[in-house]
Amino acid sequence: HVQLVESGGGSVQAGGSLRLSCAASGYTFSSRCMGWFRQAPGKEREGVARVSTQGRSTDYADSVKGRFIISRDNAKNTLYLQMNSLKPEDTATYYCAAPRSSYCGLKEGLYGYWGQGTQVTVS
Repeated sequence: HVQLVESGGGSVQAGGSLRLSCAASGYTFSSRCMGWFRQAPGKEREGVARVSTQGRSTDYADSVKGRFIISRDNAKNTLYLQMNSLKPEDTATYYCAAPRSSYCGLKEGLYGYWGQGTQVTVS
């Protein structure tokens, strides 16, 4: 069965950096686009970034453009999110997700597999 396990969250001061990782198993990782989502307390979950199957195409939420970089290593079945110039408003639980189909956008409802989340706190 599909498993997604995030790691790399933590607490950091504003302006700092973190790199999140997501280890995937149970399916052919390179066959699916991947996405990062986040949910802040009291807010709905939102799409942060997505990457195409081979990593050639990426897309970002306006709020993170120029600061976050999504990437993937298909040989390691791992997805990454490099987060730079972090702001307090980036504080949230971050989730990696895989769509059920060939979908490759940031619509949350079209993602069927989710990790358990990793907390990022920026102060």
